[in-house]
Amino acid sequence: MSVSMLSEQLAKTGIYTEVYATTANGKDELPVKPGEPVNVDGVTVTYFKRITKDHSHFSPALLKKLWKEAPGFDVIHIHAWWNLVSLFSCLIALMRNVPVIISPRGTLSPYSFQNKNIGKKRLIHHLLGRPLLNRCHIHVTSSRESEAINSIIKPKSITNLPNFVKPGPNLAGSAQSLAIFKLIFLSRIEEKKGLDILINALPFLNFPYSLTIVGSGDKMYVDELKALVKKNGDEADVYWIGFQGDNKFELLAQHHLLVLPSYDENFGNVIIESLSQGTAVLVSAFVGLADYVIKNNFGWECELNANSVGNMINFIHGKKEELNLIRSNAPGKIRADFDEACLTKQYADMYKNIINE
Repeated sequence: MSVSMLSEQLAKTGIYTEVYATTANGKDELPVKPGEPVNVDGVTVTYFKRITKDHSHFSPALLKKLWKEAPGFDVIHIHAWWNLVSLFSCLIALMRNVPVIISPRGTLSPYSFQNKNIGKKRLIHHLLGRPLLNRCHIHVTSSRESEAINSIIKPKSITNLPNFVKPGPNLAGSAQSLAIFKLIFLSRIEEKKGLDILINALPFLNFPYSLTIVGSGDKMYVDELKALVKKNGDEADVYWIGFQGDNKFELLAQHHLLVLPSYDENFGNVIIESLSQGTAVLVSAFVGLADYVIKNNFGWECELNANSVGNMINFIHGKKEELNLIRSNAPGKIRADFDEACLTKQYADMYKNIINE
């Protein structure tokens, strides 16, 4: 969402923008004709066939096209890392003497290096990743991500700019009744999101509550979490409703508190979405937007353990006045701080500075 919104806003302001992507659509392929440019919401997009179905997304056609067309661009912006498209696109752009910006999207955090394919990542980083990244400009979305980047590489520059996030209509209205304190978790369901911590915190709560879990994930992992809920005896209070579209804003507005106790989160789009509806948040210190939340008194911070999460939710339950203030004040502040026109100018300035350099 952030990448597409950025591309669309740049195009609207007259900055010529093209997107190269593969046909990857999860394990399936997008129903598009590979290699032919199409207009998607005002942006020229070309989809290229991939020959691997895993997260490597290897696409010789994309790399061949990039080699040919790269010199015609002033800057090439690559989103994510740890896949063959990103790595070899970066190499090609540098070989063609085009400035490169990498948005790691959390893939260069300490957590990423310590989670999944650890040996392969370290080897690739040592042989290819680090030498390439040190010749690139890096875009991060939080000061925490910037610190993590500086600990592993020495890029040409680091620019901290927030993601584009669609706040949705303001449905906040007045605070919900506290008869049942309504918690919500909204995210992809995967290990790093800390949903297991939240589930294990539920037995510590000392008041009537409900927890709505919005999102989808690997069936085996979701089943493990459901078994954990059952083991803790909380089945009657937990609702699994799967992935939701734009109605997620209505869901957020109907709850008192969003809980995101992530082990690692470079930004946290859902934090902005929740606050745009006036719904307060409880986040771990490892969420990129944690500083923003605390600075603006839009929520609270927890540690990465069930006891801390449970104690904090008990504490927040008693803060009716603070919850009402957040519901009143957060939507306007979010729309001002994450205004599309202002963000577009900041991204355009980043590109201009890199090009002029």
